[in-house]
Amino acid sequence: MIVVHHLNDSRSQRILWLLDELGLPYEVKKYQRNAETRLAPPELKAVHPLGKSPVITDNGRTIAESGAIIDYVIRRHGGGRLQPDPTSPAYDEYVQWLHFAEGSAMLPLLLKLYVSRLGEAGAPLAPRIESEIANHLGYVDRALQGRDYLLGPELTGADVQLSFVGEIAGSRADRATYPALDAWVKRFQARPAYRRALERGGPYAFAG
Repeated sequence: MIVVHHLNDSRSQRILWLLDELGLPYEVKKYQRNAETRLAPPELKAVHPLGKSPVITDNGRTIAESGAIIDYVIRRHGGGRLQPDPTSPAYDEYVQWLHFAEGSAMLPLLLKLYVSRLGEAGAPLAPRIESEIANHLGYVDRALQGRDYLLGPELTGADVQLSFVGEIAGSRADRATYPALDAWVKRFQARPAYRRALERGGPYAFAG
């Protein structure tokens, strides 16, 4: 059985959602952030050297990184669900979104969080960070116009991977200025599997 090493208020929530979408049995091992530092507890280092979440264990394998976990789960346990045919052009778009989420979109959102802690010392960086946030969220918003999900009418693992970006955009930016993106977040958060995953994972600050 897949075990998800789940840290509260983290990217691992989307892994729980993925597993519920696929109807796969899984176990949740919960870890709590330090209330003051918001860092993961040292116990996670016993699972993976980076000491971060998400991490899954499955059949003797330990896999870290959200994109790699989503690819692994869908490829080995999905039975063809939640991804396009690997021989199709849509699959190339799917892979692009899988990498975009952490490769490009998360960086300016994280920079805003960290730089804001510097107070006035970080003020000179704010315009560039805000510009990059608008650039990336605008890109996603345009891609979603006229679509329910990133690749069309059906949810894929790419939506699961990018979901965290859409969710924290609600606290790092005015998501309402990106109506297609905002509607997408509300749409996937209303899915029964998403709601079940919330029950399994516990309190999650970014849920609508």
